[in-house]
This record gives sequence, C-alpha cells and structure tokens, in this order.
Amino acid sequence: MFKENKLKTILLIIGIIFVAFNLRPSITAVGPIIGDIRADIGISNSVAGLLTTLPLLAFAGLSLFTPKLSARFGNEWTIFIGLILLGIGIVVRPTDAVSLLFIGTFLVGSGIAICNVILPSIVKHKFAAQVGLMTGMYTLAMSGAASIASGISVPIAHDLNFGWQGALLFWGVITIVAIIFWIPQLKPNQNENNKQIVNPTESSVWSSKLAWQVTIFMGLQSFLFYCLVTWLPEILHSDGMSLTLSGWMVSILQIVGLPSTMIAPYLAGRLVNQKPIMIVVGILYLPGFILLLIGGHIWIVVASVVLLGVAQGATIGLSLTFLSLRARNAKQAANLSGMAQSVGYLLAAVGPFVIGFMFDLTRSWNGPIITLLIVCVVMTFFGIKASRNVYV
Repeated sequence: MFKENKLKTILLIIGIIFVAFNLRPSITAVGPIIGDIRADIGISNSVAGLLTTLPLLAFAGLSLFTPKLSARFGNEWTIFIGLILLGIGIVVRPTDAVSLLFIGTFLVGSGIAICNVILPSIVKHKFAAQVGLMTGMYTLAMSGAASIASGISVPIAHDLNFGWQGALLFWGVITIVAIIFWIPQLKPNQNENNKQIVNPTESSVWSSKLAWQVTIFMGLQSFLFYCLVTWLPEILHSDGMSLTLSGWMVSILQIVGLPSTMIAPYLAGRLVNQKPIMIVVGILYLPGFILLLIGGHIWIVVASVVLLGVAQGATIGLSLTFLSLRARNAKQAANLSGMAQSVGYLLAAVGPFVIGFMFDLTRSWNGPIITLLIVCVVMTFFGIKASRNVYV
C-alpha cells in the first residue's frame, strides 16, 4: 500500500510538472516573432499586442468560472479539459486569417487559464505541508519552458524555415505529451473529492483587503512580465540589436530568473512573512528598468536583463505561492486563485496593448519604459502588503 501511494504521488508530481510546461510557451513564443506576424498579416503594433493581451483576457474571464468546473468535474478532469482547449487553440492559431488567429489565441488563453487556477488548489490539497517547495517546482518548470520558447522561436521560424506559423504550432507537441502524462490522474466521479471547491465570488474573499492586495500584486507582476516578453525584442531591436539576439535576450531574461523562481517560493514557505523578499525584489527591479532606459552598450543591456530577470522570476513564484499561503485550505486557495487570476490578469491584459499604443503614438520606447518603472514601484508596495502572515 505504501509503495502504491508513493507511486501515485510521484505520478502526480510528474503530471503537475508537465502541465506547468504548457502554461507559458504558447504566449512567450509570440514576442520574438511578433514583427513577422505583424508584417505578414498587415496589422499595427497595438493590434499585434492583442496576441499577448487576448490570452490574458481569457485568463480573466475563465478564472472566475474554473472553480465551478472543478466542482462539477473534479480537479483532475478540469486540468484535462484545459489541456484539450490549449491543444485545439495551438492548432487553430497559425493562420493568415486574422479571425482564426485570434480565435486560436483565445482558446490558448482559455486552456492555460483553467490550469492556472486549479494547480494552486491541487498543491494546497495534496501537498499542504510542502506548498512552497511544490509551487517552486512547478513555477520553475513553467518559467523554464517559457524561456526556451522565447529563445527558439526565431530559429524555428527563420533558420529552420518553418515560418512564424511553424514556430507557434511547435508547442502543440508539448501539450500532447502533457495530456499523456496527465491521463493516469483521471478517474470517474472525482468531483466527489472536490466538494471543497466552490464559487470564487463568495463575499468572504472579495471583501478581504488582503485578497485584493494579493490580486493587485499578481496583476502588476503579470503586467510587467507580459510587457517585457512581448516588447523587449522590439525595444532592443530598435536600439540596433539583431532580431535573433534580441529574442535570445528575452530567453536570458527568463533563464536568469529560474533560480529565483524556485528559491523565492521555497523561502516564502519557511518565513513568517515575505516582506524581506519583496524589498529585495524591488531593489533589483528599479535599476533594471533604469539601465534598460539608458541602453546603448551591450553590457548595459545584459545587466538590465539579468536584474529584471531575477526580480521577475521571484515575483512570479511569490504571486503563485501567495495563493496558497494566504489561504487556510484548498477551498480558500481556489477562491483566492479564481479572484486573483481573474482580476489580476484583466489588469495585466492592459499592459502589452498600452505599451504598443504608447510606442505607436510617440515612436519612442522611453515613455513605455518609464511607465513600466512606475508600475514596478506600485507592485512592490502591494507585494509588501500581501506578505503579512495572515489569511484572507
């Protein structure tokens, strides 16, 4: 019996990690080749920004309803549904037809949104004593895959001559693998084991000041993340860097953040409160944006990317860890996750569009970078507030 339970736990951990592999690449792969997509289809920078913004809108819309799906079908089947939607979106998206491109993009976002909401609840329910460690593990997997996607999009599109369509379609292979590894978790009537998952709109969560602080922190860190992965290649390219190298800079941005993606949640789970971590993150973020504003020399750019990447990795891990640490049980974790990811990603969805629109108006990246720096300061403030050792 012990060996059987141990095997089930190992299979669950492997399944969670492979699901996490799918939570970002289909989005981060867009940034480095967004210029190709824009030129091929003939759309503006602001409309091209919607290719990253639309999944975030799907995150916002689906996050509220996902706990209801979980109550009806169970956590495991709900994850499976999310992976299927993601796979369909990946197949539909690579087309010259603008309507299908955006429909596929919305499906991609919908599938990811469902998995985003349910994973913190599964971690809280199945690994209550190892929340920080498990969150760090799947966040590391998520961020690692995201960084690889940013780096290899241009080589797949240009060097392998697959075009931007092939570069986007490639990530369907990872989704198929995740579906295969998740199948062992599927059993009939699993919804009976998930009765604790209820409507995330219950007043106890939405009237909580702490829940709103967690939500705003998640939204603003996502705002920064998606703006950087979408527009950093264009920012660097406009400063004279090659498109391929600028794409790899986005990859480096995420690679250097991988250790902090794992370490921050682990430390967060062991500390009484997470305020010291947030202060360090703010200290790293600010000079990162200042150096990006200065630009010009390759080493200044590299220093900026490293600072931003380490800070970004920590905030991603912390935002997901807060969903479990600030909740008493899996029910609260699901409710807080639904709220934070709905409102938070709605806030984040504004980012890539606004930054693209600002550049269209001014034809300069200075204003957008200063805007990101201001957002960073506000995010740090709410992160410190969300770090208190209390529950929603």
